[in-house]
Amino acid sequence: MSKKTMAILLSWTLVLAIILSGCNSSSSDQEGETGSNGTDGKVTLKFMHLWPAGSSAQQNKLVNDIIKQYQTDHPNVTIKQEVLENEQYKNKLKILSASNELPDVGVTWAAGFLEPYVKGNLFAPVDDLLSGSLGKKFIAGTTEAYAIDGKTYALPIELNISPIYYNKAIFAKYNLQPPATYDEFLSVLKTLTDNGEVPIALGNKDRWTGSLWYMYLANRLGGDALEKAINGSGKFDDPALTQAAAEVQKLVDMNAFNKGFNGLSNDEGKSEFMNEKAAMYLMGTWELPNFTTNPDIPQEFKDKIGFFKFPTMEDGKSDINSWVGGPGVGLFVAQNSKVKEEAAKFVQYFVEKWGESSVTEAGVIPATKVDTAAVQLPQLYIDLLNELNQASSLTLFADVQMKPAAAQAHLDMIQALFGKAVTPEDFVKNHQAAIDKGN
Repeated sequence: MSKKTMAILLSWTLVLAIILSGCNSSSSDQEGETGSNGTDGKVTLKFMHLWPAGSSAQQNKLVNDIIKQYQTDHPNVTIKQEVLENEQYKNKLKILSASNELPDVGVTWAAGFLEPYVKGNLFAPVDDLLSGSLGKKFIAGTTEAYAIDGKTYALPIELNISPIYYNKAIFAKYNLQPPATYDEFLSVLKTLTDNGEVPIALGNKDRWTGSLWYMYLANRLGGDALEKAINGSGKFDDPALTQAAAEVQKLVDMNAFNKGFNGLSNDEGKSEFMNEKAAMYLMGTWELPNFTTNPDIPQEFKDKIGFFKFPTMEDGKSDINSWVGGPGVGLFVAQNSKVKEEAAKFVQYFVEKWGESSVTEAGVIPATKVDTAAVQLPQLYIDLLNELNQASSLTLFADVQMKPAAAQAHLDMIQALFGKAVTPEDFVKNHQAAIDKGN
């Protein structure tokens, strides 16, 4: 999670291709492709990330500040950036993997996304970085999401939860209050649609965006039923998982979402909320800069934004302090990097500086501990940080939990569910079949 996204994942077939093709391309000496270590002691690192100046202005500035300072502190090092939008980044990472030409340092997601790269021997273990003082700075449980078979292959820099942001001015216009129960939520939807308002902004072309809605409904109805179905200790035929799918389609039938949502990207869907054409927007806390610190967003708009927790459901098995979220993106070091030692030093430096500055400069919750008493923060940020401290559980994004082929099936089924191209019953059957395949 910004990030947070997660729509295109490697298959195990690709992993085999990576292993077979990687050896032939590891001798590339092109500067900026896999890094270079000149005879004069100068080092070039290639860093590929997903914070473009346009859509992630605050994060982009922070990245550039960190790089500039690192190069000042290490005058023999030059860092070359390649910056891509979320989905473009994932595609490029897959392409580079097939020829074993990954950047020296790059961005990855945890769990299922990470696994094929590790199996393909593409990411280097970074446990040495955790053995010192850096390891003590991480919030408990964050680095474990990047561990496979006892080794850690990336260091997280973000920690996200997913609230429902809402426009307080639109709510006030119809005397609406943030709902605490799902029945109250449905009542809010009806009031908004009855008055010609679009209740919820959604761009589901990217599919993981719709997955957030399904995950919350599954959690509120079935507690950890979804997690158990994914890890094999349960099954997708759990009634709560079928009911959650049915609830998604009820929302579609109520015209809860903006028109054409299934064909719009997340950025296009988000613009409906940013332009005050929709009252609500469910998304991770990586969006906080747009509501707090981004100077390009009018303060008048930022003052209108509040949030509420996903409502509880009658006879449901989880409480309102249960969140969908988890560690966001992390930084990896390429196993094939010619400057692996310097790349690891940069990763440690980046994680520490990001943790120190991301709060105040980018409005992003880092994976390292924050002394909130020592910094001045926007109130929205403080409120969400306090909510995180009170969380009863944190459910990792479904497509990140799953193995690659199952994650792809999940995302395809999410879009089909929202498009009413599959029944709730077939939705869960197809999920179970994908999980049973085990890849």
